[in-house]
Amino acid sequence: MADLPVLVRPSELYRESFLAALREQQADGCGLEDSRAWTPAGVAADFPALLAHLNRFAPPAPVPEGFVPSEERWLVRGREYLGRVKIRHTLNDRLRQLGGHIGYELRPAARGQGYGKLILALALDRARELGLPRVLLTCDVENLGSRGVIEANGGECEGEFRLAFYEKPIRRYWIELDRS
Repeated sequence: MADLPVLVRPSELYRESFLAALREQQADGCGLEDSRAWTPAGVAADFPALLAHLNRFAPPAPVPEGFVPSEERWLVRGREYLGRVKIRHTLNDRLRQLGGHIGYELRPAARGQGYGKLILALALDRARELGLPRVLLTCDVENLGSRGVIEANGGECEGEFRLAFYEKPIRRYWIELDRS
């Protein structure tokens, strides 16, 4: 039986698979804003620096003004990196408009196989562990894949919005976690 995908902390163990995924994303022109700025050569040259960067706001680390405590998790199957999720423990004004509590991305080779629904479901489990009663997620209106993932995980659309600082219209979704 193949290994089941799980969320893990970013680790050197997944270095080669992460780099392969980064090359896929760069060729595809996709990914979260920070990963679009990374170069495979730069990341390969100092992978520990990337790991430190990804974990810089994880508790108990001090968080600079304008940022919130958050944690990065990677979806992996065996030693294969499939995607990543950022779980923010709270929101600031900007994240209430765009970004929300959870942001995720999948490597291109892992799309269309149910991993989007899985990575979000696992992130929601972690958000419950953190005691969050509900979480906010946002996505571009045109991102039908992400909309489907969020809705499949119980996302209720609050509406569609245009923001002065973002070029595309977005949708904002809430997912209730405290069902008691």
